[in-house]
Amino acid sequence: MSFLGSQELIRDINSHLVLQTIINEGPISRADLSKNLGLTKATISSIVQNLMVDSLVIEIGSLNTDKGRKPILLDFNAQCGYILSIDLSVDMITALLTDVGGNNRTLKQYTYPSGNSAQVMANLVDAIEKIINSLPASIYGVVGICIGIHGVVHDNKVIFTPYYQLTDLNLAKELERFFNIPVYIENEANLSALGENNFCYDSANLINISIHSGVGLGIIMNNHLYTGQHGYAGEFGHTIIVPDGKPCPCGNHGCIEQYASQRAIVHLYRYISDNHNATADDLMKAYLAHDTYALQCIESFIKYMSIGINNILTTFNPDIIVINSLFTMNIPDIIPRLEQGIHNYMNKYCTIVPSILQDMAILLGGIYVCCKNFLKIEHLQLTRKIL
Repeated sequence: MSFLGSQELIRDINSHLVLQTIINEGPISRADLSKNLGLTKATISSIVQNLMVDSLVIEIGSLNTDKGRKPILLDFNAQCGYILSIDLSVDMITALLTDVGGNNRTLKQYTYPSGNSAQVMANLVDAIEKIINSLPASIYGVVGICIGIHGVVHDNKVIFTPYYQLTDLNLAKELERFFNIPVYIENEANLSALGENNFCYDSANLINISIHSGVGLGIIMNNHLYTGQHGYAGEFGHTIIVPDGKPCPCGNHGCIEQYASQRAIVHLYRYISDNHNATADDLMKAYLAHDTYALQCIESFIKYMSIGINNILTTFNPDIIVINSLFTMNIPDIIPRLEQGIHNYMNKYCTIVPSILQDMAILLGGIYVCCKNFLKIEHLQLTRKIL
């Protein structure tokens, strides 16, 4: 590497450090930036000037001091652009629009009939267009779109989806071509883990169990999202708990999501109650009214999910397990009951908690992904400031 190239690399690294510090610790003065980062005041002034020209940093006023010249405070200009995060479920598109700082949130939902990949693509384009066309002007516009997929994702592509068809479509590439905006595709449980980790539970080793149509696992190991060699890490729903059990779309029999997913528990309730049109909400209402069939269904959920959590504890030894499901949202004592079903001494070293973010976990994880990619910051803590 040439001397000039080395200088440019150092300037680039220092610039990202300055922006990272302003975002994570701001509002902050130039003098405090110099002190915190060990950079000269001249270097700080030059970097800050460039960041202000790029509209990423703004001056917001002076710090009140008893003596001397009042230092001018710097802060991140979160309103320089927008981020769009989407939860793509089987029959609904839920979209969260924020500024680049994750603030000023607008939530939209669009219901579409399930269909093939071409129909899903058309539905996505329609929903995104509606949102983008309604935006006021900004310096950078929409800087990123993140889409949470209920299936396996690797290398920004959909690999496997058990309950809708997307594998024959390069979703990110097609959307980027259509909108000319960076598009990030990620598994919904991974996004939930990022959302919970960065907005609620600051832990180096966190597991998020996402229980919806399937059962997904988001894994944070040593402060990094772990997805495995081909994106299959965390496909907890396809771990076998009943040998030769119920068939699963993945090709196996006896997978846990055929016994403990929301979809499976609702199907069980429909079968034993002879109410073939019952919904998840109907199940919850029946449970809270102490309906015998509903009570039986939740007991089944606790039985199988306790087995699954036991396996997670022995495999990953996490600091904390976050469970995101309709059942943990609506049944106050379900976490203690799950813990009672875990006969493992390692349980005492791990905290099991319900999701605080609930339905927003996927979307806020997507906001974090887009924000980090746009700003190119390694240790972004903005999200903990805006919950």
